[in-house]
Amino acid sequence: MSLTGTPFFLTSLLLLVVAIVLPLALWSRIAGPRLVRGALRLVMLLFAQATAITMVFVLVNNANNLYDTWDDLLGTGSHIEAARDLGPDGLGGRQISDEPRRAQPFRPADDPVVGPGVQVTDLQGRISGVSGEVYVWLPPQYHDPAYRTKKFPVVELLPGYPGSAKSWFGTLAAGRQLQPLMERGEIEPFILVAPRTNIYQGADTGCVNIPGKVNADSWLTVDVRQMITETFRAGDRPDSWALAGYSAGAHCATRLALAHPDRYRAAVGMSGYNDPAGEATSLAGRDPKLRIESNPLHQLREANLAGRPPHTALYLSGASGDGYEAGLGLRRQARRPTTVTVQRIGADAGGHTSAVWRAQVPEIFRWLGREIKG
Repeated sequence: MSLTGTPFFLTSLLLLVVAIVLPLALWSRIAGPRLVRGALRLVMLLFAQATAITMVFVLVNNANNLYDTWDDLLGTGSHIEAARDLGPDGLGGRQISDEPRRAQPFRPADDPVVGPGVQVTDLQGRISGVSGEVYVWLPPQYHDPAYRTKKFPVVELLPGYPGSAKSWFGTLAAGRQLQPLMERGEIEPFILVAPRTNIYQGADTGCVNIPGKVNADSWLTVDVRQMITETFRAGDRPDSWALAGYSAGAHCATRLALAHPDRYRAAVGMSGYNDPAGEATSLAGRDPKLRIESNPLHQLREANLAGRPPHTALYLSGASGDGYEAGLGLRRQARRPTTVTVQRIGADAGGHTSAVWRAQVPEIFRWLGREIKG
């Protein structure tokens, strides 16, 4: 039974009703010794507690797209076939452009939570050794004959941790919000790409490459990126690509854009952080060396000292204590051509929640339209 499907939701609801009705109907009718009566009543109370907790979990999980499958929840899924040392460029001495080009087959996404027009594929990363689902939403202009020769810009969408690849289309309703704005010409048309980021059992990867464990960086910035350019009319230059994320995904988007200005021109981070230890389960945050190297502040300092500040535009939003200060730190460190826009979110906006990030979707894409070209 699917973790996010209607059958499991209805089963949880039915069990909750049963758990409420049982004590009301049987509490005073239980016969036998006092010890037996007490034990049976305790079982009914525990059953009621368990079903109530399960129902709350199902509602929260379905509303926020935290876990897609039982494997994700229990940490039993495997998405890593190999994690060899790929070197500082994440390519392991190979050039993916030299690999045979092949269009990836897609199918319509079968989960109604993502809204219309979303398609999905199961990708096996040729470089990273990671496999997982990738969701894609095409702008309304994509199938318009007037745009038949146009290559569209792309935004990779990253969730927090734990988080589902569907969250930007489900909880944040990106496609449903952006479609009418793109149809009216208020926002530039983008291809939206949401790859799986929950790929390592029981931990956040921090979107880094760790030989012997996981090559999350190469999965997102090499394999997924190349697959999109081979399958769709997508631009392949850096100024056609951007990343956007919230929470742990905001950290990833910022870090990856600064690490790979030859692949991405811009990044959006909502309610993020610089120190990867901001996510307690982060593999990067647990490693003293990686904790420093994958901190965007350190990345900018080192690039500036080397005389090579990245040609990268960042848009960072957050409330005080929840991303705002991290953005200010990066803005102070930025040197041309690096630019950093910081947007303060009011303390009364709703906290570290999907409602706050969903409300920002139109504005961040207006900003991306000014930074990214097809």
